[in-house]
Amino acid sequence: MQKQKLALARQLNLRARQVEVWFQNRRARTKLKQTEVDCEHLKRCCETLTGENRRLHKELAELRALKAVRPLLHMHLPATTLSMCPSCERVASTSSAAPAAPAPASPSPAAGAGIAASAPDPDQRPSSSFAA
Repeated sequence: MQKQKLALARQLNLRARQVEVWFQNRRARTKLKQTEVDCEHLKRCCETLTGENRRLHKELAELRALKAVRPLLHMHLPATTLSMCPSCERVASTSSAAPAAPAPASPSPAAGAGIAASAPDPDQRPSSSFAA
């Protein structure tokens, strides 16, 4: 590298140190430009993520508002209960004219009465009611 630097300095009528500084400056400019490109990319990513964060916060607020309104709707409408059978993960639906209490947050072994009568025995494999 030293020989190339000296040869270039002779061709350009410059001192070797001037050629060395020129290449240092060029590397610094290249690095700065790449840093600027990286910074712009990160700005765009940040803007995208900020927008996504705002959207998710708005969605969360809407879901919380819906959750707060949902118990009020149960007081005015005939109750429809959706129960999840824990063993087969099938949804069973039952309807009644009387309003029902909100479902418990987590199922307990004593809560088996809330599962619809059509739910299969958890110890047995569910059979398909559809013919092929």
